[in-house]
Amino acid sequence: MNKVLFVCTGNICRSPTALGVFQHMIDDAGLGDVVGVDAAGTHAFHVGESPDPRAQAAAQKRGYDLSRYVARQIVAEDFREFDLILAMDWENLSALQQQCPKVYQHKLMLLMRFSNEFEEATVPDPYYGGPEGFAKVLDYIEDASQGVFELVRKRVTQYQAA
Repeated sequence: MNKVLFVCTGNICRSPTALGVFQHMIDDAGLGDVVGVDAAGTHAFHVGESPDPRAQAAAQKRGYDLSRYVARQIVAEDFREFDLILAMDWENLSALQQQCPKVYQHKLMLLMRFSNEFEEATVPDPYYGGPEGFAKVLDYIEDASQGVFELVRKRVTQYQAA
């Protein structure tokens, strides 16, 4: 199984949005049995909470349901268990690099590395802004998730052929 982990600061805005978008892509492609997806935060600010209502509303407008997700903090086992660990911004990536054992550092990347339409390096944190910030985050995440999906689909196809 290929496993992808999306990571932001508190795990209530960007990473659950990415989880919802990517899970939707995986489910639509019928790959749910071979691709695992999760989200986590670098900090424990919101552990146990549902995604931000503004993130849920923006996602719902585009057909994504984030209501079943619950915030959690990244744990040591995540570095071993996941194949790709995708950070939303430089601060998240730095926090992950500090926690991650050297043997798993190659799994850490910025999500926007997979973007095709946008040149921004990071997904901005919409938490302190208005609804337009959550829509912008969705634009970035949908685009970058498509790039991640292509990579994961290629890996799954190669694995199944072997």
